[in-house]
Amino acid sequence: MAALPTASHLVRAVMARETTPQALLEESLARAQAHRGLNALISLNAHAAEQAAQVQRRVEAGELLPLAGLPVVVKDNINVEGTHTTCGSRILEGYVSPYTATAAQRLQDAGAVIVGKANMDEFAMGSSTENSASGPTLNPWADTRVPGGSSGGSAAAVAAEITAVALGSDTGGSVRQPAALCGVYGLKPTYGRVSRFGLVAYASSLDQIGPLARSADDLALVMNVIAGHDPRDATSLQAPPQFRAGTPDDLRGLRVGVIRESLEGNTSGVESSLDATLDALRGAGATIHEVSIPELRHAIAAYYLIAMPEASSNLARFDGMVYGHREAGSDLTQAMTLTRERGFGREVQRRIMIGTYALSSGYYDAYYSKAMKVRRLLADRFTAAFGEVDVLVTPTSPFPAFRRGEKTSDPLAMYAADVDTVAINLAGVPALSVPAGFEVVEGRRLPVGVQFIAPALQDELLVRIAGGLEGIGAVRVEPVDPA
Repeated sequence: MAALPTASHLVRAVMARETTPQALLEESLARAQAHRGLNALISLNAHAAEQAAQVQRRVEAGELLPLAGLPVVVKDNINVEGTHTTCGSRILEGYVSPYTATAAQRLQDAGAVIVGKANMDEFAMGSSTENSASGPTLNPWADTRVPGGSSGGSAAAVAAEITAVALGSDTGGSVRQPAALCGVYGLKPTYGRVSRFGLVAYASSLDQIGPLARSADDLALVMNVIAGHDPRDATSLQAPPQFRAGTPDDLRGLRVGVIRESLEGNTSGVESSLDATLDALRGAGATIHEVSIPELRHAIAAYYLIAMPEASSNLARFDGMVYGHREAGSDLTQAMTLTRERGFGREVQRRIMIGTYALSSGYYDAYYSKAMKVRRLLADRFTAAFGEVDVLVTPTSPFPAFRRGEKTSDPLAMYAADVDTVAINLAGVPALSVPAGFEVVEGRRLPVGVQFIAPALQDELLVRIAGGLEGIGAVRVEPVDPA
């Protein structure tokens, strides 16, 4: 198939009557069929054709639509009325959402057409999209390797050009890490910048919806639609979006801080890609500084001692009594027990048990309370660092995509895949993974990502930096070459 144009190009073509929403939808469905072996999508939207026709009528009526006719896929933990929302879990098998999440509704109001739901690690718990009741998603660059997680389906769909943009959710790196492993952009906004209404909760104080895209301009296009205050989300912020892709001029005078602790344990390809990005920034007039945040070594432990207890609480509602899968039992207690035992996968059960343990009497102060103190300390350290520099930079992942099955038997090794990303969620600040190069592993080119971190509510700065780096050729999304 021909290369997929950018989202901005597709929208302009629809508004200029050079193509139609129906034609774009048909092409997206054809691309999804051609790449069905990736298992990037869990389900298709049965109402997509109706949505496309409605958008066409709005365009013909002269309505200006910022996302006119744009096909989009959304992660399967984001509710869309009339579609299946399974969160990659057997316990929600067959569940059809009765309402639409704010972020998805804003896409539709702006003229986007939701093609379907993207595969994911069950309830967003994983770093490889192997923990899904619908089976694993494959990396478009190498089908023996993972696409990252938990938004691996969204990242694979964008990398394989099924759609130009997708929505994922990021609790500890679940947008940025798969974006890096699939060679696309992935933005984790400031906590509260995008409404969480309609997002199935994993860890409520960490979850955030974010876009994956193939250009800085497309990131800006989507964020200008989905960001903004929502009265239905009590954590939503009053921060009207003003996103634009930047130019090389935005890099001149930029103070970039490299986090020293993130420079250890990276593969050679990750190191060289980070060095090349820093060299490009210097050449564009930025200054590079080294910043130390020693508390980062505690981030993984603190993250899981906060995320798992929140997951234990949030997932208590899935008991088979009101919706979703239900197992028969001799009494109510047995029915609930069997439903959760057979409905949840192994990783979700593990996290529920650990979270329940950490919250139990006698252990709350020993574990959860201390983790919350580390979280506060990390946030303070980030604030102090931003007093010296404009943005911080790290690798997104210390290694490129790993082989399927390589880490499934070792949970700690899997958790360590998020070593560069979880601290950002704990601090609540925004971060963007940009496609920064490749590492050749076993004869295959595997994408590598570099992560830029900004102060809270300076999400727009990240997109401007991405545009500036595109302008000097330092970062770009390449067409997948799986051969």
